[in-house]
Amino acid sequence: MSKPETCRFAKSHEWIHFKGHVGSVGVSEHAQKEISDVVFVELPKPGRKVAQGEACAVVESVKAAFDIYAPVAGEIAAVNEALVKDPALINREPHDGGWLFQIKADDAGLASAEALMDLKKYEQFLASGAAAH
Repeated sequence: MSKPETCRFAKSHEWIHFKGHVGSVGVSEHAQKEISDVVFVELPKPGRKVAQGEACAVVESVKAAFDIYAPVAGEIAAVNEALVKDPALINREPHDGGWLFQIKADDAGLASAEALMDLKKYEQFLASGAAAH
């Protein structure tokens, strides 16, 4: 689906990878390790409009439940139904089969994605300790 090098990252550890105006969203490799064993996923409803930074999905692990935030504003275009049966895909394939949902962004949403971190900046963010939970 996507490679980390082609994604943009939010400080809340979501990644987004665009093809045109539609961006697939998932949790970073770092986040899935922190979350540990994912056992349940609550996905947003397609057609729902979300604001940038709005909690729109929940990932539950053996540790706790974690909100997943929209990295850009837009409309939920699709969800990864495979996660309903196999939520551990998030752990096994955070940048492939473990994507959570897709957002159709308008021009403003696309522009806001430019402010998100590329992989190098995200790695620096993690190394700085600012990402500690």
